[in-house]
Amino acid sequence: MTSSTATRTGLSLSHMGFYVHDLERCEDFYSRVLEFTVTDRGSLPTPNGKVQLVFLSRDPAVHHQIVLAGGRPETLAFNPINQISFEADSLDTLRRFHQRFIDEKLQEIAPVTHGNAISCYARDPEGNRLEIFIDTPWYVDQPMRVPVDFSLPDDELLAAVERHARTLPGFRPRDEWEAEMAKRMGSAEKRPWP
Repeated sequence: MTSSTATRTGLSLSHMGFYVHDLERCEDFYSRVLEFTVTDRGSLPTPNGKVQLVFLSRDPAVHHQIVLAGGRPETLAFNPINQISFEADSLDTLRRFHQRFIDEKLQEIAPVTHGNAISCYARDPEGNRLEIFIDTPWYVDQPMRVPVDFSLPDDELLAAVERHARTLPGFRPRDEWEAEMAKRMGSAEKRPWP
């Protein structure tokens, strides 16, 4: 539910690229499981040699939202990618991808609420943490994360998330928080909440 009317002018987040060990395996995962389409591929000369690139998008108007780059070292002290997050268009979509993560036998599958969102986390085939989320109409101070039960019907799940959020510091309607952020960011506009 991202809205350009509520953002600062001048810049907007467009896409990300990251290095992978197994380009073919990651291309398969992002295209098959997360439903991205490969828009281009090729190699690019760099000071460290040629890098193989795969460009992927879920939007026909956007050439690429993700770029997979071959050549990630086999051993790193830790994974420098904290997480890659995708906003779902509905709770149904969130549940669908949660089930796909289960079907793929991904590691660390965790349905949670942050109070201001309901999320599902998992690790992609190379251990990068993925998040698929929907916003809620509330705000609570962050960070906050507790498990949620995706087996509950939608109305019960949302009621449980709201009940918990109301007990947390900073609880307020999201539109109040957005108005505060718009002032802090120098924008008088805020996103209308449906």
